[in-house]
Amino acid sequence: MLVAVSLLGMGGCTLRRHPYETPIISNSQQPDKELFDRAMSDLEHSRFTIARLTLQTLLNTYPESEYAAKSKLAIADSWYREGGTSGLTQAEAEYRDFITFFPLMSEAAEAQMRVAMIHYRGMDKPDRDPTHARRAEQEFQKLLLNYPETPFAPLAQQRLREVQEVLAQGLYEVGRFYFLQGADGAVQPRLKELVERYPNFSQADAALHMLGRSLERSGEKTAGEAPPYYARIIRDYPLGEYVDEAKQRLTALGTPIPEPDPAAVARMTYENTHSQRPGMLDKVKGGFHRRPNVSAAQGRTGLPTMTAQGPAQAGVLSTGLAAPSSPASSQTGSSQTLVFEPLSPPAPPPADPPASSPPPR
Repeated sequence: MLVAVSLLGMGGCTLRRHPYETPIISNSQQPDKELFDRAMSDLEHSRFTIARLTLQTLLNTYPESEYAAKSKLAIADSWYREGGTSGLTQAEAEYRDFITFFPLMSEAAEAQMRVAMIHYRGMDKPDRDPTHARRAEQEFQKLLLNYPETPFAPLAQQRLREVQEVLAQGLYEVGRFYFLQGADGAVQPRLKELVERYPNFSQADAALHMLGRSLERSGEKTAGEAPPYYARIIRDYPLGEYVDEAKQRLTALGTPIPEPDPAAVARMTYENTHSQRPGMLDKVKGGFHRRPNVSAAQGRTGLPTMTAQGPAQAGVLSTGLAAPSSPASSQTGSSQTLVFEPLSPPAPPPADPPASSPPPR
């Protein structure tokens, strides 16, 4: 019985241990190494405050130590593991400091990934505050542009697709609300931004169809803008449910019907097999969660959007270069470092017409 209790206690200790992802393996007996090892043990056992104090002692006592860079990264990791609003805020600041002081280390990409994940984890549902989603989009773009060869790139690309699915869904829901209200002046700018910026959105063909219908019913002045959007449904989303109606609208408008893009056919064939559509149960369960459901972005093959965000943001991403066609094709260098630049005040948008009920946001 005593042996069983002892083994159970040992098992409990093992379960509470969370190994550090990137340890330094060395047989050195130097004092700085001993401090670092002690801090790693505390970090793995969730003694975050003690670990940070030990790491700070190492940095203050041995500023030229070979463990200095790892210690600074470990301090950021301790805040990240601790979590909570204040912990993640402090972690982001520490990761940014690490990138500033050690930009050429391989761990700089890891630090950038963690910054992006902080905002990814903070994302709200599409009909709520998009601040974290917008910041996550910026940070994942920054990682893919500045560190295209990092092992984190494939995961960052998928996470960026998921973030952009959430942002696009927010635009779609607001646009659909105004479409049902007949407020076409409020529908069109939102859906135009959506279809131009997020072509990989899972409901992009529905947005194109809604935009075309809105332009048609706005009068002769805007009806002529509708055919290109219907044509995009047929060309870029040839297996979607709106193809037949798009053909009917083009015929009614006297516009030639384009041929489907073979690459789009192949893409949609693959995505229809591998993508996940949220079911009714997922939607019901989603009502009890704060986090958005990003399953619609899984199995997608299109490259995420790498261009700067629109004037709705507080700043834009400036690279000095055109966005690469693929993250893997871009070159790392100072000319591609993303910089936040203040925007000039945009022109005020047209006032939304009154609706019978308040918009989603």
